[in-house]
Amino acid sequence: MPDILVLYYSRHGSTAELARQVCRGVESIPGMTARLRTVPAVRAATEAAQPAVPDQGPPFAAHEDLSQCDGLVLGSPTRFGNMAAALKYFLDGTASLWMSSALAGKPAAVFTSTQTLHGGQETTLLSMMLPLLHHGMYLVGLPYSEPALTHTSSGGSPYGASHVAGQANQGRLTAAESELARALGARVASLAAKLRSGPGT
Repeated sequence: MPDILVLYYSRHGSTAELARQVCRGVESIPGMTARLRTVPAVRAATEAAQPAVPDQGPPFAAHEDLSQCDGLVLGSPTRFGNMAAALKYFLDGTASLWMSSALAGKPAAVFTSTQTLHGGQETTLLSMMLPLLHHGMYLVGLPYSEPALTHTSSGGSPYGASHVAGQANQGRLTAAESELARALGARVASLAAKLRSGPGT
């Protein structure tokens, strides 16, 4: 069955909750499934110290998840206006997929979470797009035909779904943030389905 890889890193739970909403959007498209994966945190001995399976949450991503998927939705919390090191570390290791064009021609989208409203959401989303462009993927955003994009007073942008955690930082999304995350997943899944069907669909 066609699947969309929802790949993320989350430290406090907000980005993970966005990922779950993206999965719901993916699976709202008939015949499409979501494959939820995460990446390990970066430590001084990252490669040697990480267990093969995380203690909780979804499995760690492998290169096969990327090569087998029909589309990708990538998520990270904001780190000084950039993606988190853990996700960057994983993406930096995908040179073999780039050389084989394993991701070329597949749709992709991005999402993020920040603690403050002006915490660098849009630059983080753009930073995650750069490796996807190098892989030859088709970038999918959120158009203003999505009503929640016009009405949101927290997260959400044309570049991708987002969440403003605030000081409480408990991972509770607003209704608009959830709606936009689901819309993003549905848009990627819908495009992936059309690309699989071939020209004229």
